[in-house]
Amino acid sequence: MTLHGWFLILGFVALLVALAKPVGLWLFALYEGRRTPFHVVLGPVERGFYRLAGIDPAAEQGWRRYALHMLLFNVALMLFTYAVLRLQGVLPGNPQGLPGLAPNLAFNTAISFTTNTNWQSYGGESTMSNLSQMLGLTIHNFLSAATGIALAFALFRGFARREATAIGNFWADVTRITLYLLLPLCIALTLFYIASGVPQTLSGVVDITTLEGVRQSILLGPVASQEAIKMLGTNGGGFFNANSAHPFENPTALTNLIQMLSIFVIGVGLTWTFGKAVGNTRQGWAILSAMLLLFLAGVTVTYWQEAAGNPVLHSLQVAGGNMEGKEVRFGIAASALFSVITTAASCGAVNAMHDSFTALGGMIPLFNMQLGEVVIGGVGAGIYGFLLFAILAVFVAGLMVGRTPEYVGKKIEAREVKLAVLAIAVLPLMILGLTALSSVMQQGLAGPLNKGPHGFSEILYAFTSAVANNGSAFAGLTANTPWYNGLLGVAMWVGRFFIIVPMLAIAGGLAAKRHTPESAGSFPTTGALWVGLLVGIILILGGLTFLPSLALGPIADHLAMIRGQLF
Repeated sequence: MTLHGWFLILGFVALLVALAKPVGLWLFALYEGRRTPFHVVLGPVERGFYRLAGIDPAAEQGWRRYALHMLLFNVALMLFTYAVLRLQGVLPGNPQGLPGLAPNLAFNTAISFTTNTNWQSYGGESTMSNLSQMLGLTIHNFLSAATGIALAFALFRGFARREATAIGNFWADVTRITLYLLLPLCIALTLFYIASGVPQTLSGVVDITTLEGVRQSILLGPVASQEAIKMLGTNGGGFFNANSAHPFENPTALTNLIQMLSIFVIGVGLTWTFGKAVGNTRQGWAILSAMLLLFLAGVTVTYWQEAAGNPVLHSLQVAGGNMEGKEVRFGIAASALFSVITTAASCGAVNAMHDSFTALGGMIPLFNMQLGEVVIGGVGAGIYGFLLFAILAVFVAGLMVGRTPEYVGKKIEAREVKLAVLAIAVLPLMILGLTALSSVMQQGLAGPLNKGPHGFSEILYAFTSAVANNGSAFAGLTANTPWYNGLLGVAMWVGRFFIIVPMLAIAGGLAAKRHTPESAGSFPTTGALWVGLLVGIILILGGLTFLPSLALGPIADHLAMIRGQLF
C-alpha cells in the first residue's frame, strides 16, 4: 500500500461527503415535486407526457396501486426489450449485420436490464447492434434507475407522512426523476466523456492500418452516452466486453474518478434527502456515517490484499502487488477502490477483472453484495434496503433496553418487522439455494473455468450478483448457457421485485400511522451508539447467513494460496 493510494481513497470519500447536501437538496426538490431551473425547458415535455398517457400527476396512489403500476411498467419494458433483442437481425441500426439473440440469452438480458442488474452473458461489441444498445438497453438504464429512486421516495413518504393513505404517484415520480435529474446530468457527463476520448458515433467499424502495417478493424458505437447513464444509474452494463477496463469506455485516470463518483453520488445524496424528508437531517448523516464505516473497512481489506500480492509469486522471487487482471493506467489502488464501489452499489461495472483478484481481495466485493448492497447501494435501492435494516435495528434495540421501538417518529410494530425480515430473507434463500443446485448438477458444474474452491466461488459470485442486482462477475464462469441464463434471470427478477413489494407495504403502513414525538423512552437514532448498532445488525443479519458459503469459497481459496497452490 502507498501514500498515493490512500490519498486517492480518502480524497474520494471527502468528495462524496461534500456532495451529499447539494445533491440531496436537488433530490429533495424532486421528492416534493417543486420546480427546478430545468422546468423552463422541460416542463412542457413533462406535461406532454402526462396528457399523452392520460395521467394526473396530482392523483396520488396507495401502496398497492403504486406497486401494481410499477410492476406492470417493468413487465411491459421487459417484453419490449426481449422483442428488440430477438428481432435484432432484421431491425435497422445494425451496421455489423449481427443476428438476433437466442431465446435464453434474450430472456436473461431483458430481465437483467429491467431489474437494474445489467448482468451480461455476452460480449457487448460482438453481440449487440447499435439499435439494441440504445433502444433495448440504454432505455432501461434510465428507467430502472428512475424506478429505484421513485421507490426510495415512496418509502421516505411513508416515514414522513402522518395518517395518510397515499405514498405518491409512480408515474409522476419516474417522469420527474428522468427529466430533471438523470437526463441533464447524463448530457453533461456524455460531453465530458466525448472530450476525454470516449467514442460517440453510429458507425459500427473503422478500418485502420497500424504502425506495423497490419490492417485492423476497430469496433465503435454510441459509447459515451451509454457510459454516462451506466454509471450514474448504477447500471454497469458495458458497451464493450471489457467494460470500464476498456480504453474506449474509461480512457484516463480522470474519467475513472468521475465514473466512481457517478456510481455513488445519487446514493449519497439520498441519505441527506431522507433526513430532510423526516425533518431531521442528522438522521441522514447517521445513515451515511454507518455506510462509510462499512465502505472504508471493505476498501482497506481489498487494497491491503491486492497490494500484498500472491505468496506463490513471491516465493518465485517475483515481488510486488497483484497486477493480474488490472490496467496499468489505473494500478492497484484505483482498481481496488473501483471494485468495492461497484459492488457496494448495485452497479457491477468493472475496471479490473475480479476473478483475478487475490482470494480475500475478491471476497470483499462478494461480501458487499451479500450484505444486500446497502453500503451506499444502488440508486434508491441502497437507501430503502438500508432502511429495512434500520427497522430491524431499532426493534432489536427496543427489545434489549426496554424502550419503545420507534424510528423517526413512527412506531415499529410486528407488521413492519415481519415484512422487513421477509424482504431481507430473499437474498440468502435465493443465493444459497441456486448456488447449491448449480454445484451438484452437471449443467451447473460445466460453467466454472477453475476447479475446487475458486470454481465454487465463480458460481457463488454469479448468483450473489444476480440476486443482489449487481451484474459484475467472476468472469471465469461460462454463463451463456440455457442453465445459467435461465436461473440467473429468475434470480434477478426475484432479487429485485420480491424485496420491493414488501418494502412498499411497509411504506403504506407507516404513512397511515400517527407521528409519535420523541420522548425519554425513545431510543436515540442519530448518535455514535446508533451508528454502531446499525453496522452490527447489518454485519450479523447480512453477513452470518453466508459464512458457510464464504468458508467454502474465498477463505478455502486463500488457504490454498498461502500453502503455495496457484488459484
